[in-house]
Amino acid sequence: MLSVPGSAQTPSSVPAVPRARDLGVPFDGKPGPLDAITDVAGVEVGSTTLISGSGPLKVGVGPIRTGVTVVLPRGKAGKEPVYAGWFSLNGNGEMTGTTWVEESGFLEGPLAITNTHSVGAVRDSIIAWGLKNGAFQQPWSLPVVAETYDGYLNDINGFHVQPEHVYSALDGAHGGPVREGNVGGGTGMVCYGFKGGTGTASRKLADDVGGYTVGVLVQCNCGRRPQLTVAGVPVGRELPEGAPSANLAKPLGSEASGDMGSIIIVIATDAPLLPHQLKRLARRATLGLARTGSTSGNGSGDIFIAFSTANAGADKAPGPNPVQTVANDRISPLFTATVEATEEAIINAMVGATTMTGIDGHTIEALPHDKLQQVLKKYNR
Repeated sequence: MLSVPGSAQTPSSVPAVPRARDLGVPFDGKPGPLDAITDVAGVEVGSTTLISGSGPLKVGVGPIRTGVTVVLPRGKAGKEPVYAGWFSLNGNGEMTGTTWVEESGFLEGPLAITNTHSVGAVRDSIIAWGLKNGAFQQPWSLPVVAETYDGYLNDINGFHVQPEHVYSALDGAHGGPVREGNVGGGTGMVCYGFKGGTGTASRKLADDVGGYTVGVLVQCNCGRRPQLTVAGVPVGRELPEGAPSANLAKPLGSEASGDMGSIIIVIATDAPLLPHQLKRLARRATLGLARTGSTSGNGSGDIFIAFSTANAGADKAPGPNPVQTVANDRISPLFTATVEATEEAIINAMVGATTMTGIDGHTIEALPHDKLQQVLKKYNR
């Protein structure tokens, strides 16, 4: 089995994979230096990618096309919780731990994204890792673990994500550039009928509106080919051929015209926002997703979480603790940054992905870079 740890690496070790901006895709807004969630100081990302086998599906053996991605809001060394808020656009999916996020207003440790049937294993592994590393905020732990379904390419019922894979992702997490495409939890994902996966982007606000940074990481597994929109251009309708999982005669759940699959969106910022403001930020990811064409159909689990690395010590006992917050009449630029970074992160995931063959010979083609550029040119973009 190919097991590749660490999706956030030093600049010299990250493969030179083109990103959407490298292809000339015209996005709105100014990105941070890395154009990644790790532009928010202190945030670390790690992953383990599992690829093994070929041919017919044999449950418990493979082929395996899966993994796990982790985000540590204050890095491995950071033990303090962060203010957080979450939002479900369509709840046909899972993000554990969100009842406590809602109740407390805090995210108390790392969050992870994997495949649908590995959520429990990843959750338990995070608890074990936190126990070993003294990361509990309470005598118990309620990790946030989210999922999307990779069963078209992966032996999802083989339960191949194991504790050692989660530990490797956590221990190997770094700041710096983030690998995109067929990595971590995004390894076996499909997006708008092309190969999907993990993607990231960021926005840096101008000083006169706060100078804050917003970073986004997505695991995208959503949409049908005709929906795909890039920089306002109907790319999916221009590239209709060869969409084996996006134009099924009888889609899962007999949803003939709805949105298939799911997307998890993680939003980080250094702006001092309170939990209810972070929920507002999480809601704005909806608009970035919509820019790429999704309508969030019944079969889609579209769940978003936002956190702020500001206000360290906000939960320090016994309190009361001083906190800062952005005034509501100054928050709109952060909404805009979230929308823009979400849109770009999704397209980056698709541009960074490569063609993959999984179980039973199922093949998902990557978004062709040359054809994407041709379509954008046709529409004067």
